[in-house]
Amino acid sequence: MSIGCKIVKDFQRPAPELVTRFKDMPVANIDDNMGRIAAVDAAIEPIGYKGQLLGTAFTVRVPQGDNLMFHAAMDLAKPGDVIVIDAGGFTDRAIFGELMATYCKARGIKGIVCDGAIRDRGALAQMEDFPVYARSVTPNGPTKAGPGEIGGPVVVGGRSVRPGDIVAADEDGVVVVPMERADAVADAAHALQEKEEKILHRILQDGVF
Repeated sequence: MSIGCKIVKDFQRPAPELVTRFKDMPVANIDDNMGRIAAVDAAIEPIGYKGQLLGTAFTVRVPQGDNLMFHAAMDLAKPGDVIVIDAGGFTDRAIFGELMATYCKARGIKGIVCDGAIRDRGALAQMEDFPVYARSVTPNGPTKAGPGEIGGPVVVGGRSVRPGDIVAADEDGVVVVPMERADAVADAAHALQEKEEKILHRILQDGVF
């Protein structure tokens, strides 16, 4: 499918309390209740893990190695959003680095997931309270020719992502929860977490599984 020049400036976002239901929830528990196949490609990894990434997906689709539309997305995303970039898995040109990430953080954006490359690894790894996940790192910078799309469905790490979906990520990887399934998935994930906590207590106290 070709990329056009399209910007959707607003879309339905989940209620903040629905997003909060996934706070501190292990991504593995979420994935277990989404068929155990919901995680994006394992090659998309944290750049210096600094705690859970959680927020509403704000989607961007760019040509390989081009960040024109990401520039626009930085000003359109809202506080609490996670910018999710479909860069086609291209690993030889970085979509962003320290400066753009710092600007996003200053605007209240929660973090970035990029199916492509980034640069300034060291600086991004040291940024506090701003998780970044990416497929690769390279010093090669991007072009800015476009086109691209903002606010439409994308594919990141082999998984479909729509604007308004809930993005959760930790040291194990990234999952995306469709907004319409979020309540049910949260219920099941919390029940699983309680069950596992009981099993762990039994192992530690009684030495039995």
